[in-house]
Amino acid sequence: MILVVRGDREFLCEPGEEVHTDLGVITLPEDVESGDTVETHLGEEFRVRGLRGPDLFDHLERTGAPMMPKDIGLVIGHTGAARGDRVLDAGTGTGVLAAYLGRLGANVTTFERKEEFAEVARENMELAEVSDTVDVRTGDLVDELDDLGEFDIVTLDTPNAPELVERVPDHLAGGGFLAVYSPFVENARECELAARDAGLVEVETLETVQRRMDFDDRGSRPSTAGVGHTGYLVFARKE
Repeated sequence: MILVVRGDREFLCEPGEEVHTDLGVITLPEDVESGDTVETHLGEEFRVRGLRGPDLFDHLERTGAPMMPKDIGLVIGHTGAARGDRVLDAGTGTGVLAAYLGRLGANVTTFERKEEFAEVARENMELAEVSDTVDVRTGDLVDELDDLGEFDIVTLDTPNAPELVERVPDHLAGGGFLAVYSPFVENARECELAARDAGLVEVETLETVQRRMDFDDRGSRPSTAGVGHTGYLVFARKE
């Protein structure tokens, strides 16, 4: 899949597809590539762009609120996720985090309790071109954990995360990381306490806040529009 873009217009499509826009119809060549320029039948130009991570956030089919790019960035930065890592993920949802990790080259096993959500996530992994490295499974990790092996990273985005955190050390490789996302501070607190009780180290909880800046003739300040807070991230590590 590729994108054809012009200003704020953006269309997800396949090579060879006929794309209808308000500026005319684009007939894409089968051999179209990122960086090409294509025209509508009215002579209006669009640029062709390959899919990057932020594009996936905008275009993956959603089954709920996906993890925000800034939160994904913190997960990757704090765990050092990299090619070849074995990642266990719970709470697949749309699959944005799993897709990012898969595109880094990590081998991801992700669990989604709802079959209809899991099926959408599998389709999203196809779009992200990571279906060979991301295994979307249906089930509750609480029930499946004992049958799984050892992982370099465990990521959780589920209401029952504190229960899972207690058992994570048995499935983390030495030096491996745990990352838990929670929209609520109560859940984050329970996860941090569970991580400490389980003997994990380097335990910390971060609130994730990001605000755009407004620049105009009067001066510069953080924007008052939108919501800067999205949730809390708990990180911990096995010695």
